Amino acid sequence: MNKKTLLFLFVILPFTILAQTEKKTATTKKKKKETIYFSWGYNTEWYTKSTVSVKQSALKDDYSLVNVTAHDHKGWDDGITNKALSIPQYNYRLGYFFNDKHDLGFEINFDHTKYLITEPQNIHVTGTLNGRHIDSTVNFQQANGFYYYLNNGANFLLFNITKRWHLYKSKNELFKVDALGKFGVGPLVPHVEDMFFGKANSPHFQVGGWNTGLEGCIKVVFSDWVFLEYSNKLDYARYSGLKVYSDGTAKQAFGTYEMILSLGITIPKTIK
Repeated sequence: MNKKTLLFLFVILPFTILAQTEKKTATTKKKKKETIYFSWGYNTEWYTKSTVSVKQSALKDDYSLVNVTAHDHKGWDDGITNKALSIPQYNYRLGYFFNDKHDLGFEINFDHTKYLITEPQNIHVTGTLNGRHIDSTVNFQQANGFYYYLNNGANFLLFNITKRWHLYKSKNELFKVDALGKFGVGPLVPHVEDMFFGKANSPHFQVGGWNTGLEGCIKVVFSDWVFLEYSNKLDYARYSGLKVYSDGTAKQAFGTYEMILSLGITIPKTIK
């Protein structure tokens, strides 16, 4: 055996094997498992009472409608197959779990909710109307020159941090039950349509305030990639700068209790 062969066997070969082992280990450490998911579903809401404040400088108006009640407009309670999927109160989630345990994630959370002031309704109005003090009650309904619809969406958009806890899994792991907690903040993107004292605005979409939400979910997973999710959610929305007639604005704040049922898919992904 010559010197070159001995040098290869006892010096070069061990270092080559060690280098390859370290490279493989480093590659393994760099691998990161992630889970991307998307869901679509429908919702129903209940709203707290709130005060709608209207300011129209050109008309010398600055008044408030105090303690109004409102309701949602489900749209899916009289059928979904007979209308476009986006007409009823829908919701979608797009997110991912970014650690190997799949228990911590980020989510874009959108709820197409609808908010309509209940008609008819006797509402206390106080403030200034046409430059004069007002402290009275109006019968709020369209026939009397009043309506207030966020009917093409009160539209809650949230950017959530998500935490997951595994509750149950079958022996073959094809059936799982998880609990999830979600918390986030984000903008409001309402469609504003209103009329006060016979003066109507031009219906429009706009960014109009912010909201924050807390959500608890039960998630049933089938074969790792299809899931059904039932959620209960509390949301606080603070609307501002909502456009009304004559370049006026309205603002209000209310709480929402929401129930959501969604169907989704999961896409596992390995990142190197």
